[in-house]
Amino acid sequence: MTTHTARETDLLLDGIRAFIEAAHVRTDPDSCLNYGRDWTRLYAPNPLAIVLPGTIEQVQQLVRYANEHRLALVPSGGRTGLSGAAVACRGEVVVSLERMNRILDFDPVDRSLTCQAGTITETLQNFAREQGLYYPVDFASRGSSQIGGNIATNAGGIKVIRYGVTRDWVTGLKVVTGRGDLLDLNRGLIKNTSGYDLRHLFISSEGTLGIIVEATLKLTRPLREPSVMVLGVPDLDSIMAIYGLLHDKLELSAFEFFSELALRHVLQKGLHRPFEEETPYYVLTEFENPDERHTEEALALFEHCMEQGWLSDGVISQSETQAKELWRLREDISESISEHQPYKNDIAVRISRVPALLTEVDALLTREYPDFEVLWYGHIGDGNVHINILKPKDLESAVFAKKCGAVSEHLFAILQRHGGSISAEHGVGLTKKPYLHYTRDETEVGYLRAIKQAFDPNGIMNPGKIFD
Repeated sequence: MTTHTARETDLLLDGIRAFIEAAHVRTDPDSCLNYGRDWTRLYAPNPLAIVLPGTIEQVQQLVRYANEHRLALVPSGGRTGLSGAAVACRGEVVVSLERMNRILDFDPVDRSLTCQAGTITETLQNFAREQGLYYPVDFASRGSSQIGGNIATNAGGIKVIRYGVTRDWVTGLKVVTGRGDLLDLNRGLIKNTSGYDLRHLFISSEGTLGIIVEATLKLTRPLREPSVMVLGVPDLDSIMAIYGLLHDKLELSAFEFFSELALRHVLQKGLHRPFEEETPYYVLTEFENPDERHTEEALALFEHCMEQGWLSDGVISQSETQAKELWRLREDISESISEHQPYKNDIAVRISRVPALLTEVDALLTREYPDFEVLWYGHIGDGNVHINILKPKDLESAVFAKKCGAVSEHLFAILQRHGGSISAEHGVGLTKKPYLHYTRDETEVGYLRAIKQAFDPNGIMNPGKIFD
């Protein structure tokens, strides 16, 4: 995009203020810092301005104006992403949808709702609960992430093993393309084979094709009396053995794991150990438990795992309050390590290949990161593992990122051999862009570029993200 003088910038922003209220076109340092970055903290925010449209028409006007003046736009949700996809570090205009945050319609027959893209995930979940229903895409950032951002990154979270990812719950989208056109995609239909389903192009597009402005989402029934177990596990192979057994016998809604090193950081925030004995790894699993028969079966499975040497201790929730406390042991990890500026890898393989992958990766990290603290956790029940390398206090951020990036090449080469993905749920953005070739070959990326060109011919939508 073109570099503008101060006078040119003033004129450009005055042009935006002609159709968006001046109070919602911001250039103050606090706003630029807040809206110009995401949770990565790896890039210095440097937006030209922050614009907060309040209607679809204003979004369209902004996109058309940006095309006319070749202004780069960075769509912005709750900015809880971990790939740099919502970062504005090159003088872009940040487009925040936070004012467009209303639930517009609820249909009890279809079990669906329509909301604006700026709706907070937890707000939607609470609304569904008030109707006696459930929106199951869930994760620790539910209190600040927005539905538009969830869709743009195809968010997964902690319930994927049973409910799938965001894509599985989107039945309709309204989007403003990079041309400024408004598309009303699929309109909430369950069956629709009338040509290409463009809805799915915008899911996981990271704002590079256009701006999601509305979504129609399916809801389902709530879980029936969910119980939570936390188990102490001696090794990675045992985790998968436990998974295979519990997945066959119980109605699992989650199967998470985390390491002892990760747990220690959470405990520093005031939580308590699930049981006295320390173990290298922990499994947290949630299952429906509407009657005593399920409790008895879970305890019998626990005893069997003990006999096989797959676990050394465990606890099962006795109340909703205890279940929430046990969940915090897993969900609070990311927040508890944020002060250490972790270098994150968010990888995925088919579930059957998890043990072999983890064995290779564990050996690599032990060899290459002898002086770094490496934490493991993730949604192992759907093949998604998060690897977090914590930055030593006395090491500069740029040096730390370079060291980690060099080892990522080896990590992704291993991942490629196992047919995996460099990004399971955090997207590509800026942080994973150099490694895209480990997941997508040149031919496939060529098709991605052609799709980008069709929807955003002037390249104004989140330029430089996913690929150059």
